Amino acid sequence: MADLQDELHTLPEAGERDEAYDEAYDEELDKELDDVQAAPFTPHRPVPAEAAAVAVADDLDRARALLAAHPVADGYSGLPWALRHLPWYDLQLGESAVDTDVPRLREGHVGALLWSLHLPEGLAADRAVGATLEQLDLARSVIAAHPEGLRLARSAGQVIDARNCGRVAIVLGPATAAALDDSLGILRVLHSLGLRVLTLAGTSWASGAGLTRFGEEVVREMNRLGVLADLSGASDTTAGRALALSKTPVLCTRSAARALRPHPDNLPDELLAELGAAGGLCLVPLTAEQTGPTVRDVADHLDHVRAVAGPDSVGLSGTYDSGAAHPQGLADASGYPYLIAELLRRGWPDTDIALLTWGNMQRVLRSADFTARAAQERREPSTAQIAHLDG
Repeated sequence: MADLQDELHTLPEAGERDEAYDEAYDEELDKELDDVQAAPFTPHRPVPAEAAAVAVADDLDRARALLAAHPVADGYSGLPWALRHLPWYDLQLGESAVDTDVPRLREGHVGALLWSLHLPEGLAADRAVGATLEQLDLARSVIAAHPEGLRLARSAGQVIDARNCGRVAIVLGPATAAALDDSLGILRVLHSLGLRVLTLAGTSWASGAGLTRFGEEVVREMNRLGVLADLSGASDTTAGRALALSKTPVLCTRSAARALRPHPDNLPDELLAELGAAGGLCLVPLTAEQTGPTVRDVADHLDHVRAVAGPDSVGLSGTYDSGAAHPQGLADASGYPYLIAELLRRGWPDTDIALLTWGNMQRVLRSADFTARAAQERREPSTAQIAHLDG
């Protein structure tokens, strides 16, 4: 028994080191360290650069999820005029000659698109009506030729219907004010053909001096019909008077913040504040000239407009196929998720992004429809003539 006890290991007293135990522990630890050093390095968490990439990917996934629920209502596309010069095109399969086609609209989660009917500079004034009618005819033909991807929408309800059917809703306008040829009858004809937005600039009744009496009558008749006023390119005086006069919210289809970039079509803070107070909508363009050469520059303008006019008064305007240069990463209609991901990184709440992309435009379209129904019960079509009011 004594021999057996001698072989047993005697536990040390508290505070007393067991040298044999320490030595065995050290040997085992050295072996583990040697094994770790010999093994290839596999991090359990991303290194900083990889962490940033993971975060960007997460933001992009979240942006796409938001856009799937709240797609982009794009406030300006120059596609009709761009298609005039193409002998053949297929927007359904994809068309490299333009910035916009159905595959890229779907990749960018675009649910609605305003098709500009603006005319090129230098076109003779007496050709404005005919050229606008030709663009309306072309736009309707293009929509009819792509029924699986595009659908004409004349109201907020039809925009929703198109989206629910998996189509991109096309709203016709803005058109140039010169297309009226100073006639309210022509305004009504254009409306019957689908026109829903008119730019108040470039005429004798909507000039740098503001709206004349006939110009004010044009705005009243637009309210009665449900045609929205576009104030981009209008003088500050015209814009201020239209804001005060219109019974429905107005649009600025391609205007950013003049405080950040002094472009003539961008809006000063005073006008942005008035626009917000009147429930109007500033659609920030994705152009290098007006907002800057990067996605961050565009996001800076969106931040500014939201801060000054409010989250209910800011929207997006791709301005694709208009001849403008676009920021890096936003070269065509597929790039919207990258812009939304940048806004998420800046802390924009989901509710504000939903307003930015879809909700604000829907509100303005619904307001125009409601105001028109109410006005048509009270007011007959205007027979005013410019010679009688401004002569």
